[in-house]
Amino acid sequence: MATLTFSEARASVLSHVRDGRTLPSLETVSLEAAAGRVLAENVAADRDSPALSRSMRDGYAVRALDVPGELQIIGEVRAGQHFAGEIGPGQAVEIMTGAPVPAGADAIVMLEYTRGQNGRVVIDRRAEPSQNINPRGSEAVAGGVVLHEGKRLDYTDIAMLATFGRSTARVYRKPEAALIATGDEIVAINESPRDFQIRNSNVYSLAAQVKRAGGEPRLLPVARDTESHTREIIERGLEADLLLLSGGVSAGKYDVVERVFASLGAEFFFDRVLIQPGQPLVFGRVRGKFFFGLPGNPASTMVTFEVFARAAVELLSGQNETSLCMPFARLTAAFCHKPGLTRFLPARLSADGEQVTPVPWHGSSDVPALTRANAYLVAEADRSEYPEGDWIRVLPK
Repeated sequence: MATLTFSEARASVLSHVRDGRTLPSLETVSLEAAAGRVLAENVAADRDSPALSRSMRDGYAVRALDVPGELQIIGEVRAGQHFAGEIGPGQAVEIMTGAPVPAGADAIVMLEYTRGQNGRVVIDRRAEPSQNINPRGSEAVAGGVVLHEGKRLDYTDIAMLATFGRSTARVYRKPEAALIATGDEIVAINESPRDFQIRNSNVYSLAAQVKRAGGEPRLLPVARDTESHTREIIERGLEADLLLLSGGVSAGKYDVVERVFASLGAEFFFDRVLIQPGQPLVFGRVRGKFFFGLPGNPASTMVTFEVFARAAVELLSGQNETSLCMPFARLTAAFCHKPGLTRFLPARLSADGEQVTPVPWHGSSDVPALTRANAYLVAEADRSEYPEGDWIRVLPK
C-alpha cells in the first residue's frame, strides 16, 4: 500500500467517511441539552426578526427632513412599549434602544447630539433616512431557514432556537466509538505496573477526545498480542459506529491488528502516513464500519486522533463540514527538523495566539511534556529550518 503525505491521508479520511457514512438515528432533546449536538433538521423563523423596526440608540425619533431644527416632543417610547400616535411635521418622540420606531419617523438622532428643554428638542445636525434604525425583517424573515441541518449547535445557535420559540431540538444521536488498547504490556490504571509494564492511559485520553468531537466513547478490554484475542475484542468493537485501536499497527512480530482486520475482509485505505508522531497509522472499513489503527505511543495516539479520526467522529455525528484549525504564529526561537515528514511537536502558544515556543520533550511517550504544551508546532515536510520570528503553523490543543 502506498505511503501517503499528511494532506493526502486527511483527504482520504474525509472522502471515504463522507461517501460511506450512515447517518445516525434522530432524537429530540431539550434546549438546555442541545449545545454541542448536531442539528437534524432545518429550522425556520416563525416571524420576522426584528418583528418591527426598532431603534438602535437612545435618542429621538424624527422625520429626517425636519432636522436640523427645533422640534416639539410629543411623547416617549421604550423597549416593550408601543407609541400609539404618529409623528408629524416638526415633532419628535424620545426613544430608547430597542423600542419600536413610531409611525411617521424615519430616523433616530442619538441623545448626545440633542438639547432638550421645556418640551422641545434642538438638533443641530442632519439626519439620513433609516439612520440608527434596525428595519423589520432585516435579521430574518418569517419562514426563512435560520439554521441548517448538519450544523453542530453552539451557544449562538441556542439563542437562535430560543428566539424563534424552539424549546427542543431535533438532533442526531451521538455516534459510539469503541476504544481498544492493544498489547501484553498494558495493565489497568489502578494496578501497580512492573518495570516492563505500562498503565492503560490511551483509552482514557481517546475517550476525552471522542467526547470533545461529539461522540460517545465505549471502552473495551485490552486486546492481547494474539490474533485470536485481538479478533475477539475487535468483533465486540464492531457493534459500535466507529472503531479506534491504539497500538499493534507497526511491523513487529506481535503487531497483529492489520492481520486480524485482513482476516475479517477489511478494506484498507492506507497504513502509513508521512508524519511524526504517528507514521504507522491504519485507516479502513470492515462490515460497513470505519476503523483506525492508531500508533500506541501516547503522543502518536493523541495527534493521529486529532488530525484524522476526529474528523471521522464529527462527520459520523451528522456534521456536514469539518475543519482542522492550524493558524500561524511567530516562533520565539529558531527551530529545525529533518525534512520528509510533517511533524507535530509540543509547544506553548501565547495567550494572544501570536507567538509559539517549542516545548522540550523526549519523544512520543513523554506525556508530562504534552501536558506542559497547549499546542503543537506543525513543521512542513518540505522545509527544514525556521528562524526565530518566522511564521509557523500551530495546532491548538
